[in-house]
Amino acid sequence: MKVGLFINNQHHRDADMVSALGDQVTMVHHARDRGWDSLFSGHHYLNEGNNKQLQIVPFIARLIPEAGEMTTGLGILLLNLHNPVYVAETIASLDIIARGNFVFGIGLGYREVEFDAFNVPKGKRVARMVECLELVRRLWTEDSVTHHGETCRLDAVRMNIRPVQRPSPPVWVAANNDPAIRRAARIGDTWMINPHSTTATIRRQLVLYREALGAAGKPFPNELPCIKEVVCARDRRTAIEMAGPWLLGKYRDYAKWGQDAAMPDDESFDKDFDELLADRFILGSPEECLEQLRPYVEEIGVNHLLFRTHWAGMPLRDSLSSMRLISDELLPELRKLSA
Repeated sequence: MKVGLFINNQHHRDADMVSALGDQVTMVHHARDRGWDSLFSGHHYLNEGNNKQLQIVPFIARLIPEAGEMTTGLGILLLNLHNPVYVAETIASLDIIARGNFVFGIGLGYREVEFDAFNVPKGKRVARMVECLELVRRLWTEDSVTHHGETCRLDAVRMNIRPVQRPSPPVWVAANNDPAIRRAARIGDTWMINPHSTTATIRRQLVLYREALGAAGKPFPNELPCIKEVVCARDRRTAIEMAGPWLLGKYRDYAKWGQDAAMPDDESFDKDFDELLADRFILGSPEECLEQLRPYVEEIGVNHLLFRTHWAGMPLRDSLSSMRLISDELLPELRKLSA
């Protein structure tokens, strides 16, 4: 069992971003020094409402030296918004900076404002993502690449900067709805399970994922990662008090942005906190968190958990308090559970 930190990179508009970056470095140092395995962060452009964030490529590049031997990765890059040459050279560079210990996480995106900003017709976003990934892989492995398409024009080019990992860093594909799950099986090395769906939805979708892998002639991946919203405290009531305002604010933003429209039809974020919490978030004492995580390990087969334990506005002291309990009490039991 691997456990990673999914570090929040969204902050309220009035936040001092230099100070916020210092807080994030503090969290990374805790995870590094207490034996956490990985570090990921997310990606958006043109944050709406009361949010802002650093861009993921410079942000993760800044954190790689702080992470020591931890695996670092993108969770995720909105692939269809970008030129394949930019992506191929950028990810190769990050893999080199990370000394060959990097994960290339990709996803489709769902926000109209981002598609409009990059002049990507929403109806072509899937085709652009698949085309981009195919070209990135070719640029990393072939000596002469020719391609004339919507994303770029290449005539017998050779990209000289290549990843340390051959043929490529592992490609983790984030997917929410059923067609995206099947696509993740076809084009990726593993499915990066989102933090938004209920356990019941993930169980059902795992069947679809296995079927799609079989149809593609691919084995089940060695690594199955899952992001979870987690706050660990001495009891569930305290954990809910610590997380509630900030976690609810995050999911209200998701609802405004249309994230639940990208989910299966039976999923919605238009709920009060108690309803939203049920079968979705991991909040409580270390013992309660372990029991809430047990189905992911024993039934679903997740073997790389990514914990997000901080959201915009949440005080650093509360996040570090949660991380200390995770490090001291939850991680040892999780690793026993998966042994």
